[in-house]
Amino acid sequence: MSQTASIWLVIVLAFAAANLPFVSQRLLGVVRLARGKSLPVRLLELVVLYFVVGGVGMLLEQNAGQIAPQKWEFFAITGALFLTFAFPGFVWRYLAKHRK
Repeated sequence: MSQTASIWLVIVLAFAAANLPFVSQRLLGVVRLARGKSLPVRLLELVVLYFVVGGVGMLLEQNAGQIAPQKWEFFAITGALFLTFAFPGFVWRYLAKHRK
């Protein structure tokens, strides 16, 4: 896989994973919960999915060559980007009016 394709794969995967907690009532999109999900559960799921996407990114980077060492600034920026990607799902779940 080319480096450009790997980058786009991680970006698309991050966007999908960031919105998954807000568009699905299932835990990590798999496990059905009896009471549904509350906001703290959704935020915890968001953190878990951040690390899953980061792991996929590290695997793709290792496949392309040597993994570059990262400091706290990298994680702060990617965490902020992940939260920005989650904004459409959050708006749809909590701010948009849904007819019942």
